[in-house]
Amino acid sequence: MMLSVCAMMAQMVTPVTVTTELEKGDGGGARMVFRMKIDDGWHVYGTKELEYGPTPTSLNVESKDGVELVGELEYEGEMQKKYDEVFELDVEFFEKEVTFVQNLKLTKDDYHLSGYLEYAACNDRSCLPPTREDFEIGKAEPAKSLAETPSETLQSDNLATSQSNSLLMLLLWGFLGGLIALTTPCVWPIIPMTVSFFLKKGGGIRDALVYGLSIIIIYVGLGLIVTGLFGANALNSLATNAVFNVFFAVLLLIFGLSMTGLFEITLPASWTTSVDNKASATTGFFSIFLMAFTLALVSFSCTGPIIGFLLVELATDGGSVFAPAVGMLGFSIGLALPFTVFAMFPNWLKSMPKSGSWMETVKRVLGVIEIAFALKFFSVADLAYRWGLLSRRLFFIIWIVLFAGLGIYLIYEMMRKKNGRPIFYVLHTAVAAAALSLAAYMVPGLWGAPCKLVSAFAPPKELTAEEQKKVFTDYYLARNYAHDENMPMLVDFSGYGCVNCRKMEATVFADSTVKDLIDKNYIFVQLFVDDRTKVPEGTEKVVEVNGKKKTLSTLGELWSHLQAVKFGANSQPFYVLVDCNENLLAEPYTYDEDVEKFVAWLNKGVESFKTK
Repeated sequence: MMLSVCAMMAQMVTPVTVTTELEKGDGGGARMVFRMKIDDGWHVYGTKELEYGPTPTSLNVESKDGVELVGELEYEGEMQKKYDEVFELDVEFFEKEVTFVQNLKLTKDDYHLSGYLEYAACNDRSCLPPTREDFEIGKAEPAKSLAETPSETLQSDNLATSQSNSLLMLLLWGFLGGLIALTTPCVWPIIPMTVSFFLKKGGGIRDALVYGLSIIIIYVGLGLIVTGLFGANALNSLATNAVFNVFFAVLLLIFGLSMTGLFEITLPASWTTSVDNKASATTGFFSIFLMAFTLALVSFSCTGPIIGFLLVELATDGGSVFAPAVGMLGFSIGLALPFTVFAMFPNWLKSMPKSGSWMETVKRVLGVIEIAFALKFFSVADLAYRWGLLSRRLFFIIWIVLFAGLGIYLIYEMMRKKNGRPIFYVLHTAVAAAALSLAAYMVPGLWGAPCKLVSAFAPPKELTAEEQKKVFTDYYLARNYAHDENMPMLVDFSGYGCVNCRKMEATVFADSTVKDLIDKNYIFVQLFVDDRTKVPEGTEKVVEVNGKKKTLSTLGELWSHLQAVKFGANSQPFYVLVDCNENLLAEPYTYDEDVEKFVAWLNKGVESFKTK
C-alpha cells in the first residue's frame, strides 16, 4: 500500500512558485502582480501566442465588477528568445524569475475581480500541463495602498492544499515505519535500559525529551542530506529511470535478505565505540545527543533496511523538495515517542512486552516484504530494457512462494511456541492468514486473471496475439493508419514504472464497455515513456531545448518528448483523443479509476469527431 500511495504522488512536480499581489495606487489605478520563482533548469514561456507553438502565459478573467483592464499583460524580467527546432519557430521564455503585471482601473469602491493566470513550465526533458494560478480580489479582500504598507499577498491555496495533503501522507507513512522499527530486536530492548538510565540520573523527563528531540534531528538531517545530494527534480526522475530501479531492487533485496536472518548488516564497531566514548566523556545536552546518535548506529542493522525502504519510496516520489525530510520526520517521531512516553510514565514499563523471539519474527516478516518489493523495481528495468527476464507469470510465482512460505513459517512458529502470550497467537494467526490469503489470491493470475489488488506492482498483463494487432506502439505509424482509415486515435502515454498506469489497465481498460468503445471507435496507441529500446541507427532525433542540443536515441525519450511538446504534459498515465490530423477531440484524461467517467470521455471524443 505504501508503494501505491507514494507512486501516485510521484507525478507531482512544482518547479514554479507564484506569488500574487494587488498593488493599489492613486486615482483608482492598480495593478495585479504575479511574481514567479522558477527552479533551475526550468523555464516559463512569454505572453506571445504562436500558432502551433507552446502554451503562452496569459491572464484569464472569469468575473469582474468595478474593474477595468488597462492594456495587455506585461512582463518585468530578462526575456530569452531562441529558435526551437521542435516548433520550428522562435520562442520567448524566462528562467530563474519573472514578474507578470496587469494594469487595472478600479471604478467602484466595492470592486471585484477573479480569474487565473495560466502558464506552462518546461525543462530540457519535459513539460508540465498548463498550470493555473487562481486569484480573487474584492471588497472582502481590500488592497493596501503602496504608499502606506507593503502589498497584500493573495495566494491560491489549491496547490498548497495538494502539497500539504501529500506531505501529510508521507509523514504518516514515515511514522508507521518508525513504529515498526520499534518492534525489532535492535531497538525494543534499548527502551527500558535508556529510560532507566535517565531516571537514575535524575531529571528523567527533561533528558528523555532532549533524547527524543535528538533522534528527530538526526533522522530529519538524513532526509535533508538525501535531498541535498540529489535535488528534488533529480529524485523525481528516478521513478522511471531503469538504472536506478535496478539499484533500488538490489538494495531492497540485500536489506530483505539481511532481515530474514541470512546475514546481518552492521556498521563498523569502531564508529559505535567512538561515539559512545565521547558521550560518556561529555556532559549536558551534547552528551544526550551523542547517546541518541549511538542508538542510531547500534540499531542500524534493524532500522537501516526500514529507512532504506522509506528513502527508496521517497526517492521515487520526489514531487516535493521536503519529501525525504518529512518522511524521516515521521519515522523519527515514531521511533522517539516511546522513550519520551515511558520516561514520563515509568510504571508503564511493567506492562511493556518483554524482548524475545517474537521480534526476530517481525524482522523476518519485514524481510519478506522488502524482497517482494525488490521484484517490483527490477520489473521496471526489465520492461524498460526489454530483457524479458521477469514475466508477469514468473512475478506471480515468486510472490506466491514468498507469501505462502511466510504464512507457513508463521504457523510453524505459532505451533512451536506452546507457552506464548495470547496476543502473540492472535497476531501470528492474523498475519499468517493474510499472507496465505494473498498467495491464494494470486494463483489465478498465473492464467491471466487481473488480480487487481497487486496489479499496481506486477508487470503489465501480456497481450494476446489478437490484442497486439489492435494496439499500436508507434505514434507515427498509428497516425498514418488513422488517416487512411479516417478514424480518431486514443493515445495512452504510459510507463513501465507507473503504478497508476497498471491500476487503470486493471480497472478501467479491463471493463468490457471500455474495450468495446475503443475497439469500435478508436485506433489505440500505447507509448511507454521509459522504454529504453534504441531507435534504429540513423533515425535518432536531435532537438534543441533551452539552447542545448539533445539527441533522442530511445523510444522512451522520443515518446516523452512527443508528450511534452505536443500535449504539454510529462506525467503518466496521460490519455488524449485526437483526430487523424492530431487535433484534440476532448480534454486530456489523467488518473481516475471511475469507469463511467472514462466511458463518458470516450463518447465525447466520438461525438466530437463526428461533428468535424
